[in-house]
Amino acid sequence: MLSKGSGCGLAVWVAAAESKSWSLMPSPHTTTGVSVRPIAGAAASISSSNHGAEDISQACINALFLCISLFRLKDLEVAELGDSDVHVKMLAAPINPADINMIQGTYAIISTLPAVGGNEGVGEVLEVGRRVTALKPGDRVIPAVTGLGTWRTRGVFPEETLLKVPGDIPVLSAATLSVNPCTAYRMLVDFETLAPGDSVIQNAANSGVGQAVIQIAKASGIKTINVLRDRPDLPKLVERLMALGADHVITEEMLRKPEMKDIFKSIPKPRLALNCVGGKSTTEMLRHLKEQGASLPPSTAVTLGGTRRSHWVLLSLSPQSAFIFRDVRLRGFWMTQWKKDHAEDQESLGSMMDALCQLIRSGQLAAPACTEVLLQDYKAALEATMKPFVSSKQILLL
Repeated sequence: MLSKGSGCGLAVWVAAAESKSWSLMPSPHTTTGVSVRPIAGAAASISSSNHGAEDISQACINALFLCISLFRLKDLEVAELGDSDVHVKMLAAPINPADINMIQGTYAIISTLPAVGGNEGVGEVLEVGRRVTALKPGDRVIPAVTGLGTWRTRGVFPEETLLKVPGDIPVLSAATLSVNPCTAYRMLVDFETLAPGDSVIQNAANSGVGQAVIQIAKASGIKTINVLRDRPDLPKLVERLMALGADHVITEEMLRKPEMKDIFKSIPKPRLALNCVGGKSTTEMLRHLKEQGASLPPSTAVTLGGTRRSHWVLLSLSPQSAFIFRDVRLRGFWMTQWKKDHAEDQESLGSMMDALCQLIRSGQLAAPACTEVLLQDYKAALEATMKPFVSSKQILLL
C-alpha cells in the first residue's frame, strides 16, 4: 500500500508568503515609463491607461516576469489516501497562458495561494481508496476540473476531479486533451449547424485551439480560413498549418485586401468566426461572414480569448454594418463554464471525449506542436510560453 509513508513529490509551487500582489501601472512622471507598486490585499493584476499598444505590451511583459519569479520547485508531502481519493503519478503537463493568468489574478478563476500550478495534464493511477469505483491502478487520467495543480510528480485527488482516458492514445495528446481540443470541438458543434463543404474563419490559427479547429474541421469536411499575424517564420508556419489540413492561411493584413474575394470563389463565405485576438483582427473577420438571407440565419462570431493589447476594443471597433445589415451574433465561450454547466450531463462529456479520442487514434487529431521540458527547467518553459510568435506548447515532463 502506498497511502501511508509515501514520501514527497516535486511540484511547481507559488508560496503565499512570497506572492505580494502587484499592479503594473504607467509611471506618474512619464507617459512611457512603467513602475511596479505592491498593492495590499489585492490579487496580482495588470492595469494600464491609454498610453498606446507599446506601453501596454511592455507592462504585460514586465508583469509576467514578476509573476514567474514567484514560482518555486518544492518537495511536497503526498497526502494520505482517503476512501474516495486517487493517488496519481503525473506523466506530463502543459503550460497554458491561463495557468499564469490565474496566478496573476487576470483570469476568471484566481488561485488561492499557496498553490501548485497547472490545470491540464495526464497521469497514471497508482492506488485508489476503497470507495473508488470508476478507476483502478494503471488507468490514465486527466483533470475533470480547473485548478487541480498538475505541475507535480505525484498527487492525491478526489475521484470526481479526474477523468479516465484511453491508455492507447499518445501521452502528449492526452496531456493536452482537456482544454484546447475540447474547446475547438464545442465551438464547431454548439454555435452553428455546419455541414461538409461549409467554412469557418479563425484568427490565432497557430494556437493550440486553432490547430485543433483545423484538424477537427478537416475530419468533418469543413473548410477553414486561418488568420495569422505576420512574423519572421511565416512561410514555415503556413506550411505546418496546411499540413494539418488548413484550406487557406492568410495574414491579418490580407483580410483587408480585395484579394480575399478570390478565396470565396472556391468555398462559401463562413457563417462562423472564431476570435482569440480581438480588435482590428476581429473587425476584419466580421466583414467576411455570410450575409443573412431569407432562408439563412444570422452568422455568429465566438470569442474565446483576447490579446492584452486589443481584447477590450472588441466591440468599439466592430463594424456597425455587421450588426445592422447582417445581424451578426456575438457569443463567448469558456470551456470551464461548459464543464460546470454540464457537470450532471456525463453523456455530453463522454460523447465529446470519445469523438476526440477516436480522431486521435485515427491520426486525424495530433497534439499541438510541443517542446518537452524537464520539470527542473520550468522557469525557462514559463518564459517561453509568453514570448511572442512562439507556436510550440511547453510540456513539463514529470
